[in-house]
Amino acid sequence: MTDPATTPASSRALIGWRLLALLYDFWPVLAMWLAVAIPFVLVDVVISDNVRHNIEPFSPMWWLLWTCCWGAAGLYATFSWLRGGQTLGMRPWRLKVIAADGGTPTLAALWRRYALATLSTLTAGLGFWWAWLDRDRLAFHDRFSGTRVVRLPKHA
Repeated sequence: MTDPATTPASSRALIGWRLLALLYDFWPVLAMWLAVAIPFVLVDVVISDNVRHNIEPFSPMWWLLWTCCWGAAGLYATFSWLRGGQTLGMRPWRLKVIAADGGTPTLAALWRRYALATLSTLTAGLGFWWAWLDRDRLAFHDRFSGTRVVRLPKHA
């Protein structure tokens, strides 16, 4: 197999493949969010006067829940990328996260990538649109985390 850092630009992961991987990764992340939410709902039921089984929007408990969900998704993404360069959603599309030099990214770079990708997503995908303007077709979080997504060749 060729070195991903020296492969031609045609092996770079286009935005469509990335979006398909995100859609695929939504399902395991949703399952993690549900697992993270269970203790919060149970604690909220115990401390509230009535049994309403939901957390008041924008309350401290709500913010803590979303912070924990963001962290759980981040653990899934960063450790998947660190372990093999791929999340579950990236595998069917043969996408892999690498460092700008073609090696394995550091954990700090992967967390930076995850945080910037979150901002990219929350701004209506502007960080992904960036890839259409970037000379190397890198998304905002690729460029500023020192990582790249490449598309691996098919095995013969």
